Amino acid sequence: MTEKRSDWHSYFMRIAGEVATRATCDRKHVGAVIVRNRTILSTGYNGSIRGMPHCDDVGHDMVDGHCIATIHAEANAILQAARNGVMIQDGSIYITASPCWNCFKLVANAGLKRVYYGEFYRDKRSFEVARRLGIDLMHIEV
Repeated sequence: MTEKRSDWHSYFMRIAGEVATRATCDRKHVGAVIVRNRTILSTGYNGSIRGMPHCDDVGHDMVDGHCIATIHAEANAILQAARNGVMIQDGSIYITASPCWNCFKLVANAGLKRVYYGEFYRDKRSFEVARRLGIDLMHIEV
């Protein structure tokens, strides 16, 4: 008996889900995977600044209902690519939750052309701007 082979979107979104298990802020675990030509270029999860204690260990730094001690998964994936000299322009990003407004701006300026997300997370501003910029912003059932 042959198991059904995953389609590419499901495959990358499941990997983003696995990346999210590394998150160090227990308020929300989010994972991101940057891909181009069906090749993973970078990953990221939400967590503290390198070298700083994790929210899970020391508590949250809350402002307006958000923990500001963490760097979001999308930003960490973009930063990981930059640290390693990996060009991500024209790629796609798979995220377990839709990007917040600040992360969407980073994704757009990084030159990513497609954003696939699992659950909707709080902010609708990205959708109109994505349409205007020609960035595909698409929900994927996981």
